[in-house]
Amino acid sequence: MTVDTLAVEAPSDLADTPDSANLSAAAPVSTPEPVEAAQPDGVQPEGGLAPKPKKAPAKKAAAKKSKTIELTLTVTGTADGEWRAELKQGSTFLARDLAVAAAAVSRAAKELHEDLSTPIDEVIEEARSQQAAKVAALEAELEAARAALAELD
Repeated sequence: MTVDTLAVEAPSDLADTPDSANLSAAAPVSTPEPVEAAQPDGVQPEGGLAPKPKKAPAKKAAAKKSKTIELTLTVTGTADGEWRAELKQGSTFLARDLAVAAAAVSRAAKELHEDLSTPIDEVIEEARSQQAAKVAALEAELEAARAALAELD
C-alpha cells in the first residue's frame, strides 16, 4: 500500500478564512486531485475511490442486408432508327417487343448516366445520318421520276 504525503509549508500570517474585503484579491484555492495507484484485485485504494472499469469497445450493429431486385431492360435499335425494348425479371418477361422512340431512348440514357448516353447518342446520330442520306436519294429519284413524267406529257 502506498501513502501520499504532503510537503510541509512554512507558516504564514494569513488567516484560514479570507476577509470579505480581501475576497477579490485572494488567490484561487485548488484541492489536490486524488492519485490513483495500481491496486491488487479486491483492494480498494485509500479515500474510497475505486478504479473505473474500462468499457468494452462498442460493437457495430450488423448491416441490414437489403433485398435486391434485378430487372433487365434491353433496348435494341436498327440502322433504320427503329428501337425496341423488353423488360425481364429473372427469366420472366414483364414486357416484350415494345416500340420505343429514338428520342425517348436518348433522354432515358441521359437520365441514367453519361457513360450510357454518349454511345447511344452516337448510334442514334449514325442512324439519323443514314436516314438523311436515304431521304436525299429518294428525293433525287422522285425528281427523276417527275422529270420523266413531264416528258411524257
